[in-house]
Amino acid sequence: MSVPVSSARAAGLCAATIFVSAFLLFLVQPMVGRQILPWFGGSAAVWTLCLVFFQLLLLAGYFYAERLARRPLRTQAAVHALLLLAACATLPVIPGAAWRPDGQGDPSLGVLAVLAATVGLPYLAVCTTGPLVQSWVARLHAHDAQRRARVYRLFALSNLAALAALVAYPFAIEPVFALRTQALAWSAGFVLFALLAMGSLWAVARWQRCAGEAPAAAPAARPAAPPGWRDQLLWLLLSALGTVALLAVSAFITQDIASVPLLWILPLALYLLSFVLCFDSERWYRRAVFWPAVLLLVPVMGWYPTTAQRALPIAAAVGLYALGLFAVCMSPTASSRARSPRPSGSRAST
Repeated sequence: MSVPVSSARAAGLCAATIFVSAFLLFLVQPMVGRQILPWFGGSAAVWTLCLVFFQLLLLAGYFYAERLARRPLRTQAAVHALLLLAACATLPVIPGAAWRPDGQGDPSLGVLAVLAATVGLPYLAVCTTGPLVQSWVARLHAHDAQRRARVYRLFALSNLAALAALVAYPFAIEPVFALRTQALAWSAGFVLFALLAMGSLWAVARWQRCAGEAPAAAPAARPAAPPGWRDQLLWLLLSALGTVALLAVSAFITQDIASVPLLWILPLALYLLSFVLCFDSERWYRRAVFWPAVLLLVPVMGWYPTTAQRALPIAAAVGLYALGLFAVCMSPTASSRARSPRPSGSRAST
């Protein structure tokens, strides 16, 4: 088999792994939340605890991927295989009856305990996929700067999968399938993901052998200069701007404009769409279009809640805040993408 064909197949496996993992990532949160919600009273605090748990585990997954991506492929294969096997051993993601609370003690600890026991390891495994698999693709293109620079398009792919899951769950999955069926199907999807992940790693290692590179050798390509603290602070602020806008708009349109079921999906979908577009290609962002939109819409969005008579129809008000959120998210996301470091031969930015 020729090296170019092998490289293309390895890159295809990596792309499939990223898509499946991101799809599973966005499905499991509402699915598991709905399973344990009746156990703990069904209050908003339970959803908040679930969100905190998943966000902390997401950060842990990114840290794991960033550390592991520095290691040789042989080490990555051994460590990641252990994580995937351990996660598969906890399937299916159905909370056992032993975790049902007895009404005594702090329910917060019970929520966190049942989440950790039911979905902790599988969720941690899918969290690692984006940055870790990006690093594997960067190895494939270690000697091709143009193709290596396109590794970030995989981030667009992962957000596209997340967007698909976000829309599919409330409209196509939840109304049709029982919770147990959902959990079993998700568990089967995780096994597929685990096979894809290990297949991707095997294909990358095989391509390196075919190309005459030692799989366990330390990568030769490194960024010319590591990002300084000012760059990292700027990335943090740019990311926070979109997140704050998402939370603020979501809260306002669902509490002050209309209490409509599933309305929260609209702002989150626009937030994810901004990542899909900005990390897919620079052609989607035009400063001459989005900056005037931000300067026009944000003051109106700030003024409208202060008016005594909110005369706009519900659809128009929701549309105003949706357009404003999209413009606000596109600008910092595009700026963050433009300032992203070039992926090295060993790892991509997390």
